[in-house]
Amino acid sequence: MKIRNILIFASLFALIQCSPKTTEPMMKDATKEMSNVDHSWRSLTPSAGPARKINMGDFNVEEMENGLTLIVVENHKLPRVSYSLSLKNDQINEDDQAGIVSFAGDLMGRGTTTKSKAELDAAIDFLGANFSTFGSGMFGSSLTKHQDKLLEIMSDVLMNPSFPKEEFDKILKQSLSGIESSKTDPNAMARNVASVVNFGTDHPYGEIETSETYNNIKLADCKRYIKNFFKPNNAYLTIVGDITFEEAKIKAAKYFGDWKSGMLPKITHETPEGPESNRVCLANKDGAVQSVIRITYPVENKPGNPDIEKVSVMNNILGGGIFSGRLMQNLREDKAYTYGARSNIGSDNLISSFNAFASVRTEVTDSSIVQFLYEMNRMVNEPVDAGDLQLVKNSMTGSFARSLESPQTLARFARNIHKYNLPTNYYETYLERLDAVSIADVQNAAKKFIRPNQANIVVVGSKDDIAEKLVQFDADGELEFFDNFGNKLEMKETALPSDINGEVVINDYINKLGGKAKIEGLESLELHFSMSMMGQSMGIDQYYQKPNSFYMKVGNEQMVMQEMKFDGTKAAMSGMGGSQTASEGPIYDQAKAQSKMFDQLDYLSDGYTLEVKGIEDVNGESCYKVSVQTPGGDKITEFYSVKTSLLMKTVSNQEGPNGQAVTISNELSDYKEIDGIPFPHKIKTMGAMPMPIEMTMTDAKVNPTLDAELFSIK
Repeated sequence: MKIRNILIFASLFALIQCSPKTTEPMMKDATKEMSNVDHSWRSLTPSAGPARKINMGDFNVEEMENGLTLIVVENHKLPRVSYSLSLKNDQINEDDQAGIVSFAGDLMGRGTTTKSKAELDAAIDFLGANFSTFGSGMFGSSLTKHQDKLLEIMSDVLMNPSFPKEEFDKILKQSLSGIESSKTDPNAMARNVASVVNFGTDHPYGEIETSETYNNIKLADCKRYIKNFFKPNNAYLTIVGDITFEEAKIKAAKYFGDWKSGMLPKITHETPEGPESNRVCLANKDGAVQSVIRITYPVENKPGNPDIEKVSVMNNILGGGIFSGRLMQNLREDKAYTYGARSNIGSDNLISSFNAFASVRTEVTDSSIVQFLYEMNRMVNEPVDAGDLQLVKNSMTGSFARSLESPQTLARFARNIHKYNLPTNYYETYLERLDAVSIADVQNAAKKFIRPNQANIVVVGSKDDIAEKLVQFDADGELEFFDNFGNKLEMKETALPSDINGEVVINDYINKLGGKAKIEGLESLELHFSMSMMGQSMGIDQYYQKPNSFYMKVGNEQMVMQEMKFDGTKAAMSGMGGSQTASEGPIYDQAKAQSKMFDQLDYLSDGYTLEVKGIEDVNGESCYKVSVQTPGGDKITEFYSVKTSLLMKTVSNQEGPNGQAVTISNELSDYKEIDGIPFPHKIKTMGAMPMPIEMTMTDAKVNPTLDAELFSIK
């Protein structure tokens, strides 16, 4: 049964080009005109002006009788006002219910004792307002004239949430779908592993959300979280916009004055410590053509830290948001290892982290780590160039000025001043402190925060291709292995039986299907699958006719998404993007390969290379991991059950819509025999789309009589 390419998705690209005949005369005239202009000014570097003064607006703080801290920032430029309610407590440990804070916060805004979610949404839409709730508070904004109606909604949600069971079930279902899609996302895998190795699973920043932790969350737990932490003496109400302080106090008292204060749970956390020497943490992604690299470790960089501007400037020179960062210039512009390489250093009252990261080609994984460490060492050991320093300062100045356009930013600044006991003019004098950062300051910050010899080197990639090359970066020469969610794996090598090789595994599989003679004797095959994608139910119908005719249709009763045909000499593909017929080229090659009922019959012929890479677990079942290289150079990884010899998983690379390779994995289960041949009735495909695609075989026929017109290409 053809599994590897069971799903084929077409993409439509529009190319807009200018005619050379039209543009050439214009370019000649422009070039001639520009040649008479004096360009000597371009060689002059503009001198930096004095740091600008920042005016955040009037800023007042007052504690209400129930303990709610009111912060008001007046800004009368536009007739809008925003209300941000945020909790004061640090992040809690969620333990085996990781995700409960976000669940509870989301659920809180999905209905009250007086209004359903639909009624709340309609009321917000009618006002043209914005409103959202989350685990650490809520936010709303509207025109000034509508603020009372907005506040009625906010106070109702805050004090009368109904926690509807049907909405909780929706959140759980949506969250579980998101977890499924993240299982094969290498960037999500890298973040999970980095969080665990930096902070540990006993720290809230090291807790990883999984399907298991989501399923542990109950509706009553969400109610209890809101009850325990949403209290006025644990909250800031930050108001920004077209309102005076006196008006704000009146509205706060009216809509939040009845909110009852209470005792709060005590929260304490140990401070995580970084590694004493470099350690390599590898998460395997079979078949990956790229490796995700994240060099990381915990750092203490609290808001208001006297070094914070120096640290930010230093990081921007190394690999911050600007394209001129050293990591970008080295790994992308000079070495062409990646599309982008960056770094960041967060700021957090508990603990933060340093991260330098990139996605690189598999074959240059080790070389890329060398360059990361080289640039980190260079930051520590060499003074930066004055021009680079000024360029970064200019960029940061512009970014800061743009950020002040957002009411949320002003609210956060005002809240931070109060929360972290910062000087009242802390943000107004930010540009002055930024302008004062010197070359020596940058190097001192690097010596304090950049640790090229005490880092967690997290890599997500193809273990078979990169593991041996990574040993050199680990201080003790022992790699540590992790799964998709940061769980440490004990990589115990299971010795292969002496009589096992690739040919044996494939032969065992063919025999399980009924033997080579039976499979080769198949005259025709008809398969039907059902699946749900993006809320639409669709079917996949496949027809095979010996010796090599094939037809596939993807769609539903309303619309055919795609059709593919192969008649032995020509291929045709049609769909929403048009139709094509070919007797050679990629479409022809793809259709020809698809026309084979069982790939494995070819694996034992000349030109194929088979290698058993070991025994690995697939959904709780021990499997032989077989690497297959085709005569054309394509690589496929297949997993065959040690117990049953059946195919349990395939991993291959296909060209995606943007021309980049996409790693596709198919998990096969629920085998049932049809005419003595076991067929998988459940197939989960990951990597082809943002969300996993689950298919169910609805019907299969062995040696049916097929209409020749199915395969006809006109």
